Amino acid sequence: MALWGGRFEGETDALVWQFNQSLSFDRRLWREDITGSIAHVTMLAKQGIIAQDEGRTLREALTALRDDLASGAVTLPGDAEDIHSAIEQLLRERVGPVAGKLHTARSRNDQVATDIRLWLKGASGDLRRSVRELRETLLRLADENLGVVLPGRTHHQHAQPVLLSHHLLAYFWMLTRDDGRITDAARRADALPLGAGALAGTPFPIDREFVRQELGFATVCPNSLDAVADRDFAVEYTAAASLAMLHLSRLAEEIVLWNAPEFGFVELSDAVTTGSSIMPQKKNPDVAELIRGKTGRVYGDLVTLFTLMKGLVLAYNKDMQEDKEPLFDAHDTALACTTLMNRLLADAKFKPERMKAAIYGDFSTATDLADALAAEGVPFREAHEIVGRLVRECLAKGRFLETLTLTDLRQSDPRFTDSALKAVTAVASAEARDSYGGTGSSAVRVQIAEARQTLA
Repeated sequence: MALWGGRFEGETDALVWQFNQSLSFDRRLWREDITGSIAHVTMLAKQGIIAQDEGRTLREALTALRDDLASGAVTLPGDAEDIHSAIEQLLRERVGPVAGKLHTARSRNDQVATDIRLWLKGASGDLRRSVRELRETLLRLADENLGVVLPGRTHHQHAQPVLLSHHLLAYFWMLTRDDGRITDAARRADALPLGAGALAGTPFPIDREFVRQELGFATVCPNSLDAVADRDFAVEYTAAASLAMLHLSRLAEEIVLWNAPEFGFVELSDAVTTGSSIMPQKKNPDVAELIRGKTGRVYGDLVTLFTLMKGLVLAYNKDMQEDKEPLFDAHDTALACTTLMNRLLADAKFKPERMKAAIYGDFSTATDLADALAAEGVPFREAHEIVGRLVRECLAKGRFLETLTLTDLRQSDPRFTDSALKAVTAVASAEARDSYGGTGSSAVRVQIAEARQTLA
């Protein structure tokens, strides 16, 4: 059923109709569409724009329709142009011509903007809950693995030993920022467009503040043109999802590497891995790889929305029908990936001995030797040079820092003391960095306490 017609004599071409319809993807807005319509018709009756009995009839029919769609007793008609005409068609079947009064003082332009904002408010809550659960898992794992040391890296080369807890908490803080961005995007979406009409408002004596309260919006959009033309909230939410996916992808990449035999830092459960159709020994980290791969998909959704909106004059343009698929896809993908990353990590088994063995002989405590000389008053640049020569000599002789004696150290520089020997162990190196935000266990305990506060 079309919501327009009097101006036209001929029928719409079948291919044009198919090209024009959006029910195939905006059908998921049915609940928001009915909720918005109930608030709208309640306001129309309150303001005397329609009769009280008409308002009651429409409100009761819409409520019953919402229940029937939720239960599956009724399905959406497949021949409707969009979700709005589908709901109105079902309503008309129940109450007759009075269904046409539902659209008084309203356009599909402000109606769809309201639907999407209502949907985003709920969807953002779902994504935030999933992000929170992943943050809780990371925090639990950090607490459980406080004494585990692994190679910290820069340029993908061994740099300095760090605690596994510290490493995991880095992702906790990334996701904490993601939670804030998702929250901010939802907050800016929390404004009511309904009442803006097609673009210029309405001559009917509507009460937008009443509708705002009925639908639970924080504010009312103050400009009718902006209300129907704005999709900033969709772009911003997709941008927040994109950045969250970036963080998930980085974590996924580390898990893929750590799971490889050359690393052996983690073992993933059978529930989140797959095998090979030809190689019986394989246990592949497909979930982590797919999260990494699907990141590009969400980036694509963001670029689609940016490109969609960049050249549109005010106010509504049919191009904006294309806003829903990328928004829905970005949300669905980010929600699935966050949920599955949590499931992957929840049962992961870390291998502390493999991590510790990877540090031995990697010279990643060389900075600690330089720091030991600096503590004796040697300028750090000079100490850096001394230890650099020492590392070169060890490599030439096939020795490691951990095998050196105090005599060996003093042959490089007589200012080395007993403290230098203690400094070259991985645990001592990590523990020494106990300044705020550092990898020492005392500093990490402070981090864990702060992380718990952010969750509380």
